[in-house]
Amino acid sequence: MEKKRNLTVEKIVAEAVSLADAERISALSMRRLAAALGVEAASLYNHLAGKEALLDQMVEAVLAEAPPSQQGADWRGSLRALYLAEQAALMRHPWASMLFVSRPNMGPAMLARIERVLAVLTGAGFSLIEADHVWNALDSLLHGFTLVKLNFPLAPEDYAEQAALHAHLIPVEVFPNLRGLADLVAARRHDGLQEFSFALDLLLSALRPGRQQEG
Repeated sequence: MEKKRNLTVEKIVAEAVSLADAERISALSMRRLAAALGVEAASLYNHLAGKEALLDQMVEAVLAEAPPSQQGADWRGSLRALYLAEQAALMRHPWASMLFVSRPNMGPAMLARIERVLAVLTGAGFSLIEADHVWNALDSLLHGFTLVKLNFPLAPEDYAEQAALHAHLIPVEVFPNLRGLADLVAARRHDGLQEFSFALDLLLSALRPGRQQEG
């Protein structure tokens, strides 16, 4: 009963995030969440309209883990800091990226985050249309990279063994570069690991205002 009196949206969302982290988002239900909080499921509806509203708040909670970029940084540095912080948050919550990309998210933290990115870009000289393209390219990299990393079928410690095991499927006379890369991984001369920061830096370094008009 004490828990029920102390129930808040913040406590509900924090528990939902913890459950999703521990048991996957598919296991999260209002009934399961209520049990974890020690209340009846009906109590949750006094604070949230339903499961969709809960998911909205969970997205907002993940966004809150990425602090705003420092003032005074150059625009590339500002975006780099923001996207690195967001990617780290998404890796801490493996369920989150799919919520970001598969449903409309119009909460205040999401809107403020988008406005912040657009403001950095327009302040750097990009038009709003260009900023829209850049923002979506950056977000596609963020979530695409994260989803691949989270769902890749091999663990990093298995790369070398698997590369050696499957080398016969990559004949050198047909795929010389791919086989060469596989041999490097098999020989442990290349770890095969991919870093979000490397991909982000590649994209940011290629961006400049006016590119759309040139095309």
